[in-house]
Amino acid sequence: MLKEKYPDGKLPGAEPSGEGLFSRNFTLLVLGQVSSLFANTMLRFALSMYILELTGSASIFAGLLAISMIPTVILSPFGGVLADRANRRNIMVALDFLSGVTAAVTMLTIREANAVVVAGGALTVFSILGAFESPTVQAAVPQMQKGDNILKANAVVNQVAALAALIAPFIGSACYTTFGLKTVLTVSVFGFFLTAFLEVFIKLPFTRENLHEKWGKVIKNDFRVSFRFITKEKPEIFKILLAASAVSFFIIGTVNVGMPFIIRTILGLSAEYVGAAESICGATAILGSVIVGVAAKRLKTDGMYMYPMIVGICMIPMGMAFLLKNEKMVYAVIMLSIAVMQVLVSIFSIYCISLIQQQTPNELLGKVMAYISTISLCAQPLGQMMYGVLFDVLRDNVMWIMIGSAVCIVLMSMAVRPAFQGVENLRQGEEVLN
Repeated sequence: MLKEKYPDGKLPGAEPSGEGLFSRNFTLLVLGQVSSLFANTMLRFALSMYILELTGSASIFAGLLAISMIPTVILSPFGGVLADRANRRNIMVALDFLSGVTAAVTMLTIREANAVVVAGGALTVFSILGAFESPTVQAAVPQMQKGDNILKANAVVNQVAALAALIAPFIGSACYTTFGLKTVLTVSVFGFFLTAFLEVFIKLPFTRENLHEKWGKVIKNDFRVSFRFITKEKPEIFKILLAASAVSFFIIGTVNVGMPFIIRTILGLSAEYVGAAESICGATAILGSVIVGVAAKRLKTDGMYMYPMIVGICMIPMGMAFLLKNEKMVYAVIMLSIAVMQVLVSIFSIYCISLIQQQTPNELLGKVMAYISTISLCAQPLGQMMYGVLFDVLRDNVMWIMIGSAVCIVLMSMAVRPAFQGVENLRQGEEVLN
């Protein structure tokens, strides 16, 4: 299929960059992402605080979050189909406009008596919209950038997301404490509508395809073609995707579950230490994306397997630290290891997404990006659940959890090495042809 469509062997995204990174389109996209992500993060934070204060039960809101994530997992592949079949600019505008409407309805209707139902409904709607937005944004980036700029652009988008996760809760907390829930929701409404307004001015090429089949058959065929692409025509993409998800599986479990459990329960340190640790994680994730933007030309595809390998190696001193007698020394070793891990994981994840984008034709980008979202979303809760059980059962032998994880990641890194080398060989072949 692809050889007929691209007889010269050259895939979209392989061309050298012809203009600066911050083109008009990409600048509008970034500004929109800043507004949208801050609005979304602040809204979720405010709703969580309101439900917790009202019910006094963390399990109720945790249940709401878990249930509301189900639509994202189920609908993401369909979001990929839409991203490849419709104008991506129009999809982004519509989704952010609907997010603003949802936030406005929540602001106008939420009361103490219906808070759980309204908050749960709002979170579910945002989850549905997110299933369509994520693959669309990721598919739009290669339409705006070429060559190394794809990698740099993904690094910028990742920085925006990391900054929103790091800063928005503080802003949301200050606004919520000072002005209350309705004010935070009002700010979120403004943020979503501002994003939709900015995205109206984005210009992306789009050719409408006349469909002669029913939508059900079209969707089924799209899934078949895209799945064949990543498993048969470009199996390296599928292996790289699985590797990135595996790293997410181990890191989410170790950092999100293990780190606070170790600090508070095993080491007996105060909550301030957990807060400092989370800030370090956020800052180092941003640092990783900055490094990608600065050193894009120096990052080599065939050496990318080394990044998760070093992540695995960093888990060994985390485990060995428990042989020390001083709790604060153990904390220091763990935080240094996690800081290095977060930088490497950030670089690895951004590079993998960019590599997949560069190797995927435009008409399949949305669906392939949706596979990334779906598999990552499944890997994260599975990692959290598995590590939750492991830390409960082996709380007196945490060292072996870390060492076992290290072995798994190193073995996975070695297994995925041929995939990265295969992609590098393909890219070198394309350069020879050109």
